Amino acid sequence: MLIHPDRSTLLLIDLQERLAPAIHQVGQVLEASVWLTRVAQRLAVPVICTEQYPQGLGPTSPALRGLLPDECIVEKMHFSALAEGKLFRAAGGDRAQFVVAGTEAHVCVQQTVLDLIAAGRRVFVVEEAVGSRRSTDKALALERMRRHGADIVSREMVAFEWLQQAGTALFREISREFIR
Repeated sequence: MLIHPDRSTLLLIDLQERLAPAIHQVGQVLEASVWLTRVAQRLAVPVICTEQYPQGLGPTSPALRGLLPDECIVEKMHFSALAEGKLFRAAGGDRAQFVVAGTEAHVCVQQTVLDLIAAGRRVFVVEEAVGSRRSTDKALALERMRRHGADIVSREMVAFEWLQQAGTALFREISREFIR
């Protein structure tokens, strides 16, 4: 039931420039996604970032894109990141657990999460790191994903489970820089 750093991947879904202004509380969603990305990278947890039709919605938001190597970006046209078969072939795509952030919660995030669960993966959706244009759509999506087997978690829950224990140099470093 715990999120393990050696068995999980951080999946960032469609956090793109042109979509961002329409997302309710987008600042919180992007800040939490950047935070998760930095923690994942520090702990050697793979990160995959999808871009929905980047020609129309633009690239990943600059604050996030600046942290990501090109090889972790997966372009897609379908709402579910699994539909085109690229996700599981990406580095980290073969892992059993997915920690999910992104937009929109009731469209691409939800369809991807439901497909991941159907494919036998364990899914953890980070509440403050997902968003939709309307808060009601986000709430409905979180409820539906939970009902179908996704765990709804906070970013700190993810970080502490990835860390597994206190008292190490890595714990002190992550705690000082990210948790305070």
